[in-house]
Amino acid sequence: MDFVVNKEWLAEQLNNGQVKIVDCRFELGNPVKGEELYQESHIPGAFYFDLEKQLSGPVSEHGGRHPLPDVDQFRLEIEKAGIDHTKAVVAYDGGEGQFASRFCWLLSFLGHEKVYVLNEGFKGWVEAGYPTTNKVPEFEFAKFAVNIQTEMLASYDEVKKTVDYKKKSPILIDSRDKARYLGEVEPIDRIAGHIPGAINKNWTEGLEQGSFKNIDEQKKRFAELDPEEPVIVYCGSGVTAAPNYIALKMAGFKNVKLYAGSYSDWVSYDENPVAKGKKS
Repeated sequence: MDFVVNKEWLAEQLNNGQVKIVDCRFELGNPVKGEELYQESHIPGAFYFDLEKQLSGPVSEHGGRHPLPDVDQFRLEIEKAGIDHTKAVVAYDGGEGQFASRFCWLLSFLGHEKVYVLNEGFKGWVEAGYPTTNKVPEFEFAKFAVNIQTEMLASYDEVKKTVDYKKKSPILIDSRDKARYLGEVEPIDRIAGHIPGAINKNWTEGLEQGSFKNIDEQKKRFAELDPEEPVIVYCGSGVTAAPNYIALKMAGFKNVKLYAGSYSDWVSYDENPVAKGKKS
């Protein structure tokens, strides 16, 4: 299965009604910036999906900083963009990869089988001289039949059992940068460190200049792991774990789950242990 497409391919599909485009640009420190950029300029035909308004649900005591959106609400949003199971869907962000990956994971979780990240994102599109517009497309309602892929999502209880019983399977992968994993810094969550037993695979190492590395390079990243073993991937709030989810699938891992609440959900429970340093 393919998980990404390049800008050359998408440029040829701009007039293809069977291809839907989604703009997921977002700036974590400035949550209105993404939509502002979209209103200024975007790929023709693209609909805007906001990380916090459409790709996440309301924040509560537990569930993390970017909980999954309500399924019915998200279904309505994708239906308004004319997305059904017959359409191929291409999501892009500014070129970082994590916001488009979040959308792709969500749509796949709801049962869509033809959803892709645009390598290099909007930055690569503009640099190549492809057309942009500030015209917002009209909503064109479709009917999307939800078919939840339960095997893609790891629950809090599943992660807790793995930690409490010190199980070696499934393997926990922390997608954050090394300093946060080690507990040396923590700019956002209430306590520094990582979920005990997790190994660190920084999500950014799966991309190069805004493009996902090829299959062979992804396999090298996870070479010490058995692709037949189950894996649970997490990050701070479930967003930057999505590129690692895609990278693991590209590398041939068959049983990969995303812990959507991720570390921010884990530390919302006072009783949960937290590890620091390389050994946990």
